[in-house]
Amino acid sequence: MSRYRGPRLRVVRRLGDLPGLTRKTPRRSYPPGQHGQGRRKRSEYAIRLEEKQKLRYNYGVSEKQLLRYVRKARRATGSTGQSLLQLLEMRLDNTVFRLGMAGTIPGARQLVNHGHVMVNGRVVNIASYQCRPGDVIGVKDTERSRRLVQQNMEYPGLANLPSHLEFDKNTFTGKVNSVVEREWVALQINELLVVEYYSRKA
Repeated sequence: MSRYRGPRLRVVRRLGDLPGLTRKTPRRSYPPGQHGQGRRKRSEYAIRLEEKQKLRYNYGVSEKQLLRYVRKARRATGSTGQSLLQLLEMRLDNTVFRLGMAGTIPGARQLVNHGHVMVNGRVVNIASYQCRPGDVIGVKDTERSRRLVQQNMEYPGLANLPSHLEFDKNTFTGKVNSVVEREWVALQINELLVVEYYSRKA
């Protein structure tokens, strides 16, 4: 299953704030379920599993996809954890979300899948497309596409535009200037624990 279709706030209550999954905040601060309010000591495995699940639900990737990203990050130079976050952040659906063209990553994925987004003048409908420095991301030149993005921009998911992106609100055009830096990753996560979780699998 690549996309989670269940109650999003239930996931947020269990894992903490996931800015890519939903803009809403839960009314209850404790985890869901019968034992949600009970204080229990979590095992080392449970802590690492939770960090991994944060990545999965926030970026909307399947277990198989995430494992593929981990293997790719292992082959890259530098920190594996940082490379993993960069691969996920530079996905087209996440980039559209960070540009403010959609309120959530699932919303951005829908824009991409339905052919409303263009990269370097061509329609790209693959949400996992890896954006590279120099890519120009725009909206398809139809009234419906522009209206959809305009509506989304009234309620952006995140207030601040990351330093590696620039966006012109008049032309609905964004540009990727560089690879995202670690401090601009909006998700609160310890990526080293995710790498440790996959150390036996990847």
